[in-house]
Amino acid sequence: MEQLSLRYGYTQEYLEGLLSSVCGKTVSLKLTDNSSRMVSVSADDYAASVRVHRIFLEAEADVIRELALFVKKRNVKTPLINRFISQKSVELRGLSRRTGALNTFGRHHDLARAYESVNAEYFGGGIDAAITWGRAGRGRVVRRRTLGSYSFSSNTIRVNPVLDSRDVPEYYIRFIVYHEMLHACVGMDESGARRSIHPRRFREMERLFKDYQRAVDWERARGV
Repeated sequence: MEQLSLRYGYTQEYLEGLLSSVCGKTVSLKLTDNSSRMVSVSADDYAASVRVHRIFLEAEADVIRELALFVKKRNVKTPLINRFISQKSVELRGLSRRTGALNTFGRHHDLARAYESVNAEYFGGGIDAAITWGRAGRGRVVRRRTLGSYSFSSNTIRVNPVLDSRDVPEYYIRFIVYHEMLHACVGMDESGARRSIHPRRFREMERLFKDYQRAVDWERARGV
């Protein structure tokens, strides 16, 4: 599948700090792929929870400043934000076409149901990734690392369709989904010489899954 290649001008951390500085509040920033609601703000006098489409990472400084003013006082007019969204709408539609249609309902397992359940139980509903069954391969033998994947560029989780079997327990599907959602939550560790997609925090959080040992034991018993 073709990977998305938006050229972002900010990191999430930098934009979060910038918004906090300009609006004078402690901002908690969440990036989403929700193109129907590009900006969402919940705020009081001291803090704000902000959800914006990740395409705002490439917005110009004037747009970001207007966004900060909107976070600070939401009754302000936002012509620059509106223009930016309008200009990017064609690009967003193009990206959506390249990601392809999502397929969550399998013959034996419903990924959407597993995703919503795991999201609510472990992430407070805060993960906003897409999820789909991957394409079926010719071979039936797969390794652990190929059972699921998370694309940082498209914010999409893919689960190997070999797991869409009545022999695969629901708790194992949830474990795979949880593992991939952790990638969206934790991100990559770029502090060392090499990027790590499974840093220490990731491994610690992975063990918080309530059926972790059960899933690992099932995996080992099946030689997956």
